Amino acid sequence: MERFTLDDLMRCMSPHAPVYSWRSPIYQFVALSNLRRVWDKSHRRALDVGGGTGLLAHTIKSLFGLDHIASVDVENRFLPSLDVETSIYDGRTLPFPDNSFDCVILFNVLHHVPAPLRRPLMRECRRVAGAGPLYIKDHLSTGLLDTARLTALDLIGNLPFNGMVSASYLCAEDWRTLAHDAGYAYEIVSDGDYRRGVEAMVFPNRLETSMKWRPI
Repeated sequence: MERFTLDDLMRCMSPHAPVYSWRSPIYQFVALSNLRRVWDKSHRRALDVGGGTGLLAHTIKSLFGLDHIASVDVENRFLPSLDVETSIYDGRTLPFPDNSFDCVILFNVLHHVPAPLRRPLMRECRRVAGAGPLYIKDHLSTGLLDTARLTALDLIGNLPFNGMVSASYLCAEDWRTLAHDAGYAYEIVSDGDYRRGVEAMVFPNRLETSMKWRPI
């Protein structure tokens, strides 16, 4: 699908998560719209790392026209009705051979990964994706106030789905260093209007960042 609408997203998600039959997935729509703008249309196989319920992977497969998508996480919270290959892993070694996928997606994952494990995870992503890119949606902190805001956002967004809330948020320099150390160049895709009005004043949209990492 070249373009998709918010209604397309709701139709894709609501059969598996009924909350989205009445609650618009604005956040996911903005994030996936950013991703679609830089998505390589030649991708046929993708890996979603830290996939949670697997709903995002299912939605990407449906809207982006993938032949196959796999989702891995350290806990089994996967919804059983999804058209997604799911795996539980140890948080260190991805359970796939080298060059198994055309790309890797990490959606709001890396701030939940303990700092000493981030570089090894990036190396694992590169191993299974080979020359393919990483697509990363995450957060950007500039200090203690942003960390407090992001902690609140994680609690609001993750607790209803039994998601992970422990986190350590990265600043711009952290992201540059992580990409460089893993052998990637990256571009910022877009910050996006995830929130509006009063909500955007309390939780500024600059807290959100989307990136495409290319191996160098």
